[in-house]
Amino acid sequence: MHEDDGRELWCECYSYTAVKLIAGELSNTRTELPEMLVLDILSKLPVKSLTRFKCVCKAWSSSFQTPFFITQQHHNNLRNNNLNLLIKRNNGDSYHDIHFLSQLSTEKGQDFSLEQDIPLPFFDDHWHRPLVYGHCNGLLCLIGEDKLALWNPSIRQFKILPESSVQRPPSAYMTRFGNLGFGYDSQSDDYKVVRFVTNYFGFDDGKIKITSHVTMQIDLYSLRGNSWKEIPLPQVNVVHDHPWLDNHVNGIFYWVASGVTLASDFRLLSFDMVNERFSTLALPRGILLQNEFQLLNFNGLLGAMAYTWEVTPEETMCSFDLWVMSGSWTKLFSIKSVPGVWRLLGFWKNGELFYENSDNKLILFDPSTRELKNLGIHAYNGAMQIIFYVESLVPLESL
Repeated sequence: MHEDDGRELWCECYSYTAVKLIAGELSNTRTELPEMLVLDILSKLPVKSLTRFKCVCKAWSSSFQTPFFITQQHHNNLRNNNLNLLIKRNNGDSYHDIHFLSQLSTEKGQDFSLEQDIPLPFFDDHWHRPLVYGHCNGLLCLIGEDKLALWNPSIRQFKILPESSVQRPPSAYMTRFGNLGFGYDSQSDDYKVVRFVTNYFGFDDGKIKITSHVTMQIDLYSLRGNSWKEIPLPQVNVVHDHPWLDNHVNGIFYWVASGVTLASDFRLLSFDMVNERFSTLALPRGILLQNEFQLLNFNGLLGAMAYTWEVTPEETMCSFDLWVMSGSWTKLFSIKSVPGVWRLLGFWKNGELFYENSDNKLILFDPSTRELKNLGIHAYNGAMQIIFYVESLVPLESL
């Protein structure tokens, strides 16, 4: 039996025994365990088990909804590295075929097999949507053509965000929504979405609109207030790039940005969810000299993964350098000459790499053994995304 499975089974058996003791079914007299001990035991269980145990008594059902229990249960999952996996993909021959999300099995011996497709209301008729713009404490931020939503896949709660109440310039002929950031404000126990907005101005030449200039705005959404407000603009331009990896680290969301006057002046733009302010951060020179890089959350630190390709007549090889920010930028490790890499999709628990290969198949690579494992999952070029999340009971309707 896998170690995580054994721990989960032990905790559920222990909790079941506690239930029986409280009910007096394992002895002739009713035995009362301390309430905090019982809740501590229960907080080690997965959401599926807690959903079943809600029926035991009203007190338990109420306790499972308290901020203390929700936080404790989530921290136990983080401590035990109980990761869950979703994959976004399509099965068609075009990027514009309908995309969907599926659960991947994480049980030992199942090789990340597809478990079930997960229908998402309000997104099932959108081409190449939804896009997943990060996760935080078990919540995912989703974007469609004209909708934003938050989703807790563990408890199957889904919330469409209201339209922004921020005023747009009346003379703008078009407004478009661009880059997003999603994260957690630990001081106010709130979840926030920051969104870049572009307003287009111009004139009509009789056939089409000709854009003369654009202006930018920043919208900020609060889940606790269920409302939007406008905040000041940063003094850099965000490079439009969907965050295929998780760009949220300890309450701060990061984007790649360029200078206003010099487009090649790349740096990082960050947004602090607590003080609601932007700031910039330099990239290491080793990153800037390489062709391509991605930002990621690596074990609670901001990371940047740089790519270098080696093209031979036989195949294309890719090498990775991982840099992390811990006071200053440090190169943590390098992985050399991995065959057939098209796009990195993320790290698994023991340092293995998920990536999409040049045939658009999902591959798991173990750097320690150099073993490549084709997981038998295919998607159209550029459609695949893996989402790593930890189960949580965070509600979306009663924060």
